[in-house]
Amino acid sequence: MTDVRRVFEALNWASSFLKAKGREENAARILLQHELGMSQAGLLASLRDPLDPEQDERFRRNIEQHAAGVPVQHLTGVEEFYGREFEVNKDVLIPRPETEELIEETLQLVQRYFPAGDPSIVDIGTGSGIIAITMKCELPASEVAAVDISESALLTAERNASRHGADIDFKLGDLTEPIRGRKWDIVLSNPPYIGYDEKAELSDTVRDFEPHTALFADDQGLALYSRMARELPALVNKPGIIGFEIGHAQGEAVKSLLKEAYPQAEIYVKKISTKMTAWSFASTRSY
Repeated sequence: MTDVRRVFEALNWASSFLKAKGREENAARILLQHELGMSQAGLLASLRDPLDPEQDERFRRNIEQHAAGVPVQHLTGVEEFYGREFEVNKDVLIPRPETEELIEETLQLVQRYFPAGDPSIVDIGTGSGIIAITMKCELPASEVAAVDISESALLTAERNASRHGADIDFKLGDLTEPIRGRKWDIVLSNPPYIGYDEKAELSDTVRDFEPHTALFADDQGLALYSRMARELPALVNKPGIIGFEIGHAQGEAVKSLLKEAYPQAEIYVKKISTKMTAWSFASTRSY
């Protein structure tokens, strides 16, 4: 007869196993919570309960997969962003908490320049839809569109919009092409911005499992910013807001691109630091 492990025994084994493989031990708790359908508090209250053998086997397999590099979010199928849960998969980038800073800064600018809370907003390169959906949820009176070149990414974003009851106009196409013919109050984007020469520096969980079309860009990661800087002046209202998430070393380059496109605008770069790296985004208000 197979020995039945208790919850705490499975958790201790998984934490030690992941640590030995160079992975974050906390992933063990997240994956066990996912398997048991419990909150963290519920898991703590159940530590001495026996673990169903089938659940134990699925948990073991997930731990082994994560040790081999599969992101936790691909095993659970979800990630939290700005207090909401979003579906994620191999077709979209996994949401990062740093992107929440782009949301925060934009919402502050909206209070100042669009106090009625009803700007027209477009998210270019929406991926899982986190930026567009969050903006719509935070500003229900706003009109929001979202663009992506990947049909499979848009299908994921549409499911996320439905999950959160967000009315988004999803458009398939390359950068600004689907939104031409009118002007927008706010343009936001977290485009591919990693240079191909940086590929070896990435974690294997990112490099080997997240879509390269959403990660890498030519010209040391600046190619899409350059294109958008050229194309957006014809598409953004005055006053208007453009907000980009950019790489930690790209601030001056992106600022220069926006300054050339908007010589009269106020342009700034805001850097935020995490344990792993420094991130920043540029925003411009055009008059």
